[in-house]
Order: sequence, then C-alpha cells, then structure tokens
Amino acid sequence: MLNSTVIGICGGSGSGKTSFIRKLKSNFSDEELCIISQDDYYKPISEQEIDIMGVENFDLPFSINHQELVKDINNLKNGESISRKEYAFNNVNSEPKTIILSPAPIIIVEGLFVLHFEEVKKQLDYSIYISAKENLKIIRRIKRDQLERNYPLEDVLYRYEHHVMDAFEKYIAPYKELVDIIINNNASFDKGYEILSGFIKYKLLK
Repeated sequence: MLNSTVIGICGGSGSGKTSFIRKLKSNFSDEELCIISQDDYYKPISEQEIDIMGVENFDLPFSINHQELVKDINNLKNGESISRKEYAFNNVNSEPKTIILSPAPIIIVEGLFVLHFEEVKKQLDYSIYISAKENLKIIRRIKRDQLERNYPLEDVLYRYEHHVMDAFEKYIAPYKELVDIIINNNASFDKGYEILSGFIKYKLLK
C-alpha cells in the first residue's frame, strides 16, 4: 500500500468545487496529485429515483454508486491504476471519455456526498468544505448547466428548487461544522487555495 494522503473536498452544487479542482490540476502533475470525482460514479439514468413530476433526481446519495467509489479509492491507495468512463450528464453533445487515474502521493476525492458516505469518509485523512452564498450558487449552477451540460433553463430551476436545495440541507450542510478546513468562495477561493496548495507542497517534500 502506498503512503498516500487522501483529502476529501465537498460543498453544495455551485459552490465552486469544479473550478477549485481545475486549479489544482493545473498546478500539480499527475505524478503528484490524483483527483477522483464522485460525478463519474452516477448510476445509469434508468436507476435514478423519479420525483412526483416524473423528473429524475440526481441530487440524492442514492444516485451515486458509492461502493464503486470506495473500491477505486482503495485500489489507488494500493498502488493500482483505475479506468472509468467519464459521466457526460446526459448531454447528447458530449462524448464520454475513458478516464485513467494513476496512484499518487496526494489523492483528492471530490463531490457532493464524499462526507455523507461513511465508507468514503473513513478513507480520508483530511476534509475540506467549500462554502458560498445561496444566490451565488444558483447563478453558477444555471451558467454551468446551460453552457456545459446543455440543460434548458426551466429544467435547471426546477431541479434546483425541488432537488438541489433539499439535498443540500439534508446531506451536505450538516458536515460543514465537522470538516478540517472551510474555504469561503463568495468572491474568490484564492486564499483557501493558497493554504491547501502550500499544504500539498509540504506533503510532497516529506
């Protein structure tokens, strides 16, 4: 087993996790840092829970195959590479890619429910919560889902009101008081990023 440090990053939809992760990726090599995303463990759309209006709810812990996520985290910690098909969020304009992840000294596990799943939480050495005001989160969600995932505005707003907010209150917000670091991302996450980046560099030198 490798002596990897595993860091979990969670936060509500639109809090800025994706932008934060992209910045990490751009500043560290694959040999230094491995990032495993909960998004790539969504169950097929046919297995998702349907609400009373007949709309699939992807904002529930049930929507994630967390057993597969736990298995892949363990494989990485054991020095094994993993292969997984990227989840395309049902965007017909996006062709799913095959993702190959290799073991690294630092493993980042990111996603909405990484602290809710007890089996995932047990794998973490450190936990981080990215926080943002509700109005900013919904604006970011609208921009992302329309531009990147090709979702109609009505669908984005419906899901935010009936799925996202409820899931946030039940399965994400309660863990804010339990994490090691809270990064506020209302105007910018730059200061929080500097702290985490410095910590990762310190760990890589040990």
